[in-house]
Amino acid sequence: MPAYRPVQVAGRLAAGGLLLAGLAWAVRGAWEVRLALAGEPASGPPDQGEGVHRALNALEDSYHLVTALGGGAVVLCALLFLSWLSRVRDNAQALSGQPPRYAGIWVYLGWIFPVVNLWFPRGIVVDAFRRTAPERKVPVAVEVWWVLWLIGLLSGVGIVYRDSTDEIIARAYTEVWPLLASDAAVVGAAVAGAYAVRAVTGAQVERLRKGRQAPAPE
Repeated sequence: MPAYRPVQVAGRLAAGGLLLAGLAWAVRGAWEVRLALAGEPASGPPDQGEGVHRALNALEDSYHLVTALGGGAVVLCALLFLSWLSRVRDNAQALSGQPPRYAGIWVYLGWIFPVVNLWFPRGIVVDAFRRTAPERKVPVAVEVWWVLWLIGLLSGVGIVYRDSTDEIIARAYTEVWPLLASDAAVVGAAVAGAYAVRAVTGAQVERLRKGRQAPAPE
């Protein structure tokens, strides 16, 4: 049997990283609710325009801390997920004996290049699964993960915020519901992603075990 890269532990770590990132985003959403309920101070938003920023209050300071910790969780999640994705892609190639549909560089660059980031990452996961278990349908969790990820990505207030933290605080004071809807999409994507990782990993581990148990050709 061709050489393969151990994937079971990597899958568990990637799923755990996704759940950690989802928890971090749920906490972020809870702080945005706190900001909305507290209401904007009489002194106005933190970013008052023309380079003027007022001193933050305790709640706003804590939101900065929550977003920083959440950002760290996302970085850790990304590293674990990419490590897992690289492994399942390589294993799928070894199992099928055919080159992957996407070049290895897209495991990393597919997330950041405009336009291709709308389908390349999902395509890599789907391609790895189909080469691992061609007789099975792609897990529903993979599709749910990607749809929710795109909602969070394209909303502009999800995993990739276009505004500064102070600008997001101002939005929480005045229009919190779009923020919460996007946060919910990110949390949902994280949970669905964890299930998707488990499904793809499970299929690959099962295929590898069957390969080990198969009698050697005479």
